[in-house]
Amino acid sequence: MSMLSYLVRRVGFLAVTLLFVTLITFVVTNVLPGDVAVLILGPNASEASLQALRADLGLNQPLWVQYLDWLWALFQLDMGQSLRFGEPVWGLIMDKLPRSLLLAVAATAFAVVLSLPLGVIAAVKQNEPADVAASMFGFVGVSIPIFLWGLVFILVFAVWLNLFPTGGFVAPSQAENGWMTTIRHLVLPATSMGFALTAYVMRMTRSSMLEELGDEYVKLARAKGMSERVVVIRHAFRNAVIPVITVIAFQFAYAFGGIVVLEQVFFWPGMGKLTLTAIQSRDIPLLQGCIIVVAMMYMLSNLAADVLYAYFDPRIRYGGEN
Repeated sequence: MSMLSYLVRRVGFLAVTLLFVTLITFVVTNVLPGDVAVLILGPNASEASLQALRADLGLNQPLWVQYLDWLWALFQLDMGQSLRFGEPVWGLIMDKLPRSLLLAVAATAFAVVLSLPLGVIAAVKQNEPADVAASMFGFVGVSIPIFLWGLVFILVFAVWLNLFPTGGFVAPSQAENGWMTTIRHLVLPATSMGFALTAYVMRMTRSSMLEELGDEYVKLARAKGMSERVVVIRHAFRNAVIPVITVIAFQFAYAFGGIVVLEQVFFWPGMGKLTLTAIQSRDIPLLQGCIIVVAMMYMLSNLAADVLYAYFDPRIRYGGEN
């Protein structure tokens, strides 16, 4: 099977999955207590006004008809109007999405740069002090919640050392120093999340490297007189990184979908804060849009991992055949 055929098959699977996500999202958000018409017009509105609005919004139609209408509108990138802001949901999401993507990408990049070397060193120095230290770091990273990392970083680097701002977001076009100001606001939230993500990637890297270092081809490479650096980096790490790619993709999706609390801690106006606002104000159209976008990010991350997996290991796209 060619790479293109494999990609087409995976995209088709993604489309089917997305269809199920839209169905679950629509059903769950529509069984929540509350009347959209009452939320829009207020509790003092007359019954005639409420009925007229329900008819105008299509809320008097059967649920399956409402779902098909909503799905068709969604296909046209029309997610409806936000009840809280009175603006198109698509526009609100497109305004917040780049900020959350920036935070998730920065956190994941920080985690990858830190965790891969730690994982390799821990595997090469198995049961030595370096391995114990890296394992302890991974255990601490997994155990401490992300928001606590954020509070610690704010206390140390923003309050005590006064090196970075405590929170907020400044667009490059609105800052005197351009991207430098944006990066200063990005450092603390990205490193807070990055530390939590580092633990998972580092532990997987260590485990995968240990498996590869015990394989016969590594012993053969050493027997041929190759340097330890070549054996570890060019041979063992090249194969060990394949399962790590999947973990990195999942961690990026987790970073994007799990930033609700972190964005509150750092006053970062992204998708997490927007989703929380939708929940608090019972803004059903906005909540539906946020859920769909977050689900899409999860699926696109998994798709990217599948493609990279198949690229590094052709057996994947050939169905395990040699």
